[in-house]
Amino acid sequence: MAKINVKGTEIAIFNRKEEDYICITDIARHKDSQRTDYIIQNWLRNRNTIEFLGIWEQLNNPGFKPIEFDGFKKQAGLNSFTLTPSQWIEKTNSQAPHMVAYRLVFQRLCASIAVN
Repeated sequence: MAKINVKGTEIAIFNRKEEDYICITDIARHKDSQRTDYIIQNWLRNRNTIEFLGIWEQLNNPGFKPIEFDGFKKQAGLNSFTLTPSQWIEKTNSQAPHMVAYRLVFQRLCASIAVN
């Protein structure tokens, strides 16, 4: 598994079907090494994040549940909205490599875009 070093933090890069994925848990660790789960949950609250994940799933997962996705999309960004990776997997039938319980690996973004 390849790694890059960004601002003193090692970020794992995974390759699946000739596409690169970066580990956002490693990115979250740079912000708070003890509470990466909270960092990721806050990131999942963002409307742009939910829209991006939904588009990726629609393009790559024939079993994706778009109606469940619409519910998340409508709530994303509200102060009362929370979402865990496990909830996303369960409700949307996510089968993408970016969701593995509390170890999130994010879409084929180049590492320089993801960490800037």
